[in-house]
Amino acid sequence: MEKFNKESKYIRAKERVEEIKKFYGNLTSYIIVITFLAILNYWTNEWDYMWFLWAAFGWGIGIVFHAAKAFQWNPMFNKDWEERKIREFMDKDQDDFKSNQQRWE
Repeated sequence: MEKFNKESKYIRAKERVEEIKKFYGNLTSYIIVITFLAILNYWTNEWDYMWFLWAAFGWGIGIVFHAAKAFQWNPMFNKDWEERKIREFMDKDQDDFKSNQQRWE
């Protein structure tokens, strides 16, 4: 059981690291693309209309949600809540299994 717990913790940690790496990749892409769009916007109309801000704002909202997921900034559904729900469902399944097993005996 101890080996299973260590492997489970390792897998969860690895998944979390992968999620953080994906976030930083997304953030890097955001910075590069929005910078390019800002330069293109300046080159085409010299800030008469800063249309690149629409892309920056839209993608920025996605970046914020991605950061919240990667760094687990969700106060309503945090890791403790998730673990409590998992335990609750596991206990319910165990109780259902026991009651079904007693019926068949």
